[in-house]
Amino acid sequence: MTASGPQGTATDGFARVLPETLLDKVEVFRGRERSIAELTGGLTNWNFKVTTTDASYVVRVSSRESAVLSVNRDNEYRNSVIAASSGVGAPVVAYLPEDSVMVIGFIDGPTFTDRSFGQPGNVERVARACRRLHDGPRFVNDFDMFEIQLGYLRLVRERGYRLPADYLGFEGDADRIRGALAVRREPTVACNNDLLAGNFIDDGDQVRLIDYEYSGNNDACFELGNIWSECHLTDDQLEHLVTSYYGHRLVNKVARARLQGLMSMYGWTLWASIQEATSEIEFEFWPWGLEKYERAVEMFRGPHFDHLIADVQRAD
Repeated sequence: MTASGPQGTATDGFARVLPETLLDKVEVFRGRERSIAELTGGLTNWNFKVTTTDASYVVRVSSRESAVLSVNRDNEYRNSVIAASSGVGAPVVAYLPEDSVMVIGFIDGPTFTDRSFGQPGNVERVARACRRLHDGPRFVNDFDMFEIQLGYLRLVRERGYRLPADYLGFEGDADRIRGALAVRREPTVACNNDLLAGNFIDDGDQVRLIDYEYSGNNDACFELGNIWSECHLTDDQLEHLVTSYYGHRLVNKVARARLQGLMSMYGWTLWASIQEATSEIEFEFWPWGLEKYERAVEMFRGPHFDHLIADVQRAD
């Protein structure tokens, strides 16, 4: 998860120090002059831009507490290599599992914001980037928000972490979504599963996708619906994204993406609860999660929920 983008603007002061001895373990840094600048945006890691006379890189230092969030760093590394081979991810330069460090190539270009989706052509470009990733080799693991949400919920209840009001009252609705999606099962593809605006970078030629912490093989409509949720797209923009992705308008796929986006909001709410209780990173996790939960409640209780359940089962 990122708040703005791990390749965003450097901060004025360093919240963390990147030891020179750690950089010396990486071949591209060893014996070379280098400059270090902390990058903003990481919510489960600290990110630094390291520049040598030859190139710039991003050093990702992961929190050791992130395992409770269903983050597997070995899978992240292997999937990052696969995404790079598809031409959409950043090149992977080094992986130091004993230090919770991964080094990737720095992609030069502006990071998206939510407003970027309103610029002509960007929705189509994002759809093409997702297609490149999804049409590439499969990842080494699977990702299922329904299972992850249940795992998060068990952890939250066992440890007494905060739970939004009436959260458990929507379990039946989540079951309805799962059952409706299962009527017309979709093949899974390699998905990033965490495409906040800060994880899109425009390299001047194409849109690149970064940050594979939550990557895994999944329903493509989860990717599209999660983008809609995380980047605060309008319903029209979501329909445009889904239509651009599939090449023509499909009512059942738009409904599928909206329901998957709803499930992502319901699940990531608990992610925020766990982070608030365990993270060393200074960020207002609880308000961030409540914003998602309130949007999820609005959909669960709204007039279109039953229509989405019906539409996702259509044959078109």
